[in-house]
Amino acid sequence: MQNLEAVLEAILFVSGEAVKVEDLAHAMNLTTTELKEALDALGDHLLTENRGIQLNRSGEAVFLSIRPAYAPEVEAFLQPLQKRPLSQAVLETLSIIAYRQPCTRGDIEAIRGVKCDYSVQSLLDKGMIEACGQRETLGRPTLYRTTDAFLQHFGIETLDDLPTIDLAETEGEIGV
Repeated sequence: MQNLEAVLEAILFVSGEAVKVEDLAHAMNLTTTELKEALDALGDHLLTENRGIQLNRSGEAVFLSIRPAYAPEVEAFLQPLQKRPLSQAVLETLSIIAYRQPCTRGDIEAIRGVKCDYSVQSLLDKGMIEACGQRETLGRPTLYRTTDAFLQHFGIETLDDLPTIDLAETEGEIGV
């Protein structure tokens, strides 16, 4: 595979969460040993080239994150973004999570028909949703649910106060 490190960096960047080494090796048609060697090389390059991101390991999973040295600048950049009103895409994503929780990014994308990485990250940053576990399926995707901040934002006390909708009738209405 041409420029394996760059491919790994791209995959980890778009995944937005920890990816099991075994799943990554299988998807890339590599042995676990080959993948671990490539991950070590990627981690070393990110460190020695003084890049803004770093490779992290958590058990048998890997993920990218910002380097702690750059956290103040990133936080300063993100603060004004957190105060923006919710966009239509973010509201659609939030409504799917509210009515179908707990659900995964894959569940949301199946309903909306488009990627939801930005919307989910925006909602996590605003504290409107939180990770609440992992689905017991291949890849163990993260499950998301709404938080008390969601209830407060919309002025409701419990999820039972949400307007009633027939999910079967609305299936496929949201999407591009």
